[in-house]
Amino acid sequence: MHQLGVFNKILKMTEEQILKALSNVQEPDLGKDLVTLNMVKDFHINGNKVSFTVVLTTPACPLKDLIRNACVNAIQTLVNKEAMVHVNFIANTTSNRKDQKSLLPGVRNIIAVVSGKGGVGKSTIAANLALALAQGGAKVGLMDADIYGPSVPIMFGVRGERPLMRQGGEKAMIVPLDRFGIKLMSIGLLVDEKNAVVWRGPMASSAIRQFVSDVLWEELDYLIIDMPPGTGDIHLTLVQTVPLTGVVVVTTPQDVALADAKKAIAMFAQTQIKVPIIGLVENMSYFIPPTGEDERYYIFGKEGGKKLAEEYDIPFLGQIPLIQTIREGGDRGTPVMISDDYLAKSAMEEFAGATVRSIAMRNANMPTTEIVEVIE
Repeated sequence: MHQLGVFNKILKMTEEQILKALSNVQEPDLGKDLVTLNMVKDFHINGNKVSFTVVLTTPACPLKDLIRNACVNAIQTLVNKEAMVHVNFIANTTSNRKDQKSLLPGVRNIIAVVSGKGGVGKSTIAANLALALAQGGAKVGLMDADIYGPSVPIMFGVRGERPLMRQGGEKAMIVPLDRFGIKLMSIGLLVDEKNAVVWRGPMASSAIRQFVSDVLWEELDYLIIDMPPGTGDIHLTLVQTVPLTGVVVVTTPQDVALADAKKAIAMFAQTQIKVPIIGLVENMSYFIPPTGEDERYYIFGKEGGKKLAEEYDIPFLGQIPLIQTIREGGDRGTPVMISDDYLAKSAMEEFAGATVRSIAMRNANMPTTEIVEVIE
């Protein structure tokens, strides 16, 4: 009789019951349940087996296991403890773009990686962020906007390579290089690396506009833009050309870097610009010697970036340790995200996970970024 009772209970499982149970599962970042957010679809119920699909806000979502476990627990607790639950995941990367999309029409999110000063590892952060997102299943491009000091050709091992041209509509378009699953463009791919780029501001700004309008980026979930240090012409050109989803600020813990990071934050917070800060990441947070990961030496100070994020009430995206393999990978053209260095990769993956979560929250809760028409 007991077995018959369970069997009858199984037969009565319905999509309505399961949806009601899943209405108790919160999306960790957006603060609403999966049902309200229309993130659940494609139900299949067969006896005590149930499967359905959860639509994530990004393929690089770091919370899949958390969401899966919460769904299984809700159904087994509120519907049937004998239920066998299978959760599938797909992604529909969120976007906040509401412009005419005359430029970069297939790009969902445009993220600028900035720093107030040079030497803080901004290009290393941008490169490995792009790779981490791509490894999570996202379509990613990396634009090297540092016209005077391009790093992408060296960091990705493509020195001396040249992009092809392809007819795109009425004009010829530059085809970005494809390396490690991401699309790359840099001025270093167009000029001899032995020659200095000696251009006045308008010429550098013109190159950035061409990287936006004349490069065949096609469909991307994220276009990561490695910006030059400081707050100058190229930054102004970018916000006047495309609607940035937001900005990731890179700093190191010492006071000199923090002072310049404040200037970068202040620039994008100006009334006439108003580009959201996705968050701040602290690079070179501490040194870990090859002898063991338990030893930490705070060479540049301790938690300066974390305190700055708290001071400005912006998301803190994590700490990246100073590890020799990170530098070596960039120099030989194999960034740490494609290496076997567990410690360095873990730090980068956690940072990338925090970044995509912050982007999803920005898209859900903040107004769209407008292209800046005039800057006084």
